[in-house]
Amino acid sequence: KQTMSASKGKKVAVVLSGCGVYDGSETTEVVSAMIHLSRAGVEVSAFAPDKEQMHVVNHLTGDEAKGEKRNVLVEAARISRGNIKALDKCDVDDFDALVIPGGFGAAKNLSDFATKGAEMTVDSTLEEIMIKFHANGKPIGLCCIAPTIAAKVFGEKGCVLTVGEEEESEKYPFAGAAGAIKSLGAQHEKCEPHEKCIDKENKIVTSSAYMYAGLPHEIDDSVRAMVEGVLSLA
Repeated sequence: KQTMSASKGKKVAVVLSGCGVYDGSETTEVVSAMIHLSRAGVEVSAFAPDKEQMHVVNHLTGDEAKGEKRNVLVEAARISRGNIKALDKCDVDDFDALVIPGGFGAAKNLSDFATKGAEMTVDSTLEEIMIKFHANGKPIGLCCIAPTIAAKVFGEKGCVLTVGEEEESEKYPFAGAAGAIKSLGAQHEKCEPHEKCIDKENKIVTSSAYMYAGLPHEIDDSVRAMVEGVLSLA
């Protein structure tokens, strides 16, 4: 209740990367973020890059759909029920915070971490937006694989991030991303699935979400923790 009363009337931009875990936004994470923001009385606006996806993955088989092409913005509109704008229309002055859910789209469409690892680059429009949010003292929340983007953009500031654990295991199959985060100059903090990592100095909040191979309600708990952390700083 305190979070809702304090956050009511706030405006948060949510950046999507497509639709579907293997080539776009992780749908559970996006929906969880939007629900918890909405419940807190926040006005949510969705954005996505208006560009072609890196590739298309058949989510039934896990195989690449050779020759198929899809647009990130058009696909992301599936999750937001069509209420979404191109990323270059996001005016930082209009918002109190920025949230970037995960899914491989964050590592394929918002960046190229999936193919280049620590040698990654970030979508130039997104990078510019993130730098402006940070420069204006507005919090940024990321979950799942998306914290790697913050490591690239703010690693030189020694920002503190989490993707859960640092050693790969059955429960944390993608924990190797923590090594990339550290190689980019950021610090990695181990966190339980339901916990958030708050870098108060840089106003960056992260949580593991589906970097942890958990149940849907556990992922929702993780996203909720990130959202609550963001709103506490907004």
